[in-house]
Amino acid sequence: MKVKWILLTIIFTISTVLTGCEPLMVLDPKGPQAQTTVNVIWISIITMAIVVLVVFALYTFYVVKASRRPDNYEPPYIKDNPIIESIIVGVPLLIIIFLTVVTVKSLYEVEATPKGYENEEPLIIYASSSNWKWHFSYPEENIETVNYLFLPTDRPIEFKLYSYGPISSFWIPQLGGQKYAMAHAVNTLHLAADVPGEYMGRNANFTGDGFAEQTFNVKAMPPEEYEQWVKEIKSTAKPLTKEKFNELLEPGHLGQLTFTGTHLGFAPPPDAHHTGGPSNKEKHSEESDKKDSAETDNNNGEH
Repeated sequence: MKVKWILLTIIFTISTVLTGCEPLMVLDPKGPQAQTTVNVIWISIITMAIVVLVVFALYTFYVVKASRRPDNYEPPYIKDNPIIESIIVGVPLLIIIFLTVVTVKSLYEVEATPKGYENEEPLIIYASSSNWKWHFSYPEENIETVNYLFLPTDRPIEFKLYSYGPISSFWIPQLGGQKYAMAHAVNTLHLAADVPGEYMGRNANFTGDGFAEQTFNVKAMPPEEYEQWVKEIKSTAKPLTKEKFNELLEPGHLGQLTFTGTHLGFAPPPDAHHTGGPSNKEKHSEESDKKDSAETDNNNGEH
């Protein structure tokens, strides 16, 4: 009787807690990368649920079967049964192999350009962290924002992640998984937003006292609205100076700020030659061509 009431209490408690929970943002994808992650999560949950249900079903079956046997029953001695041993070893091995293949395949998918956007030019955004804020540089538009991010829908986004402080973790749950922003390296994260809306972004790696408030707002909008936003910023925002940027890097919390220009020129990221944007790409290409030409001339001179 006590067991019955304990089980009922547990079920009631779980039901009450789940009723008051908001939908998990991770399970509400708004982009292809996030959808891939959600698919893997559900495959894992269903696989584990099947295992649990089978174990409970077998347990119940043998408990009921054993309860019907006489008290003096002695089970037969079994030795070296290849069928049972194959099941015990083979089934868990097959489950591990299946989940490994699914996980590895999904990792390659989320690290690549989102499906359906392979032939489109990505929007490159440099996302840098400091204590305890996020700086977003748009080299293509020549603007910069602090603690908020505007994105065009139906276009691949290529984030260049790095940090001016401790290692942070850039994460927009409804658009994709997290990736680290470090002080001495640039990590690339590919995302895309299929659905216009407002999403939450945050630092998912503990970085000290202000970690909990190191969040940023994300707004995905149609390309036309995005272009209009860029025009408004260029006509109203103040330019970002080196002195102002150094002030922004001081530890503390800030609201949302907007500037024309970026910090990439006077405070470049660790991988400084990958500054993104059409003009920068052309410059980099020209520099590479000049370098290759110089090396060719040197080689010809040596011969």
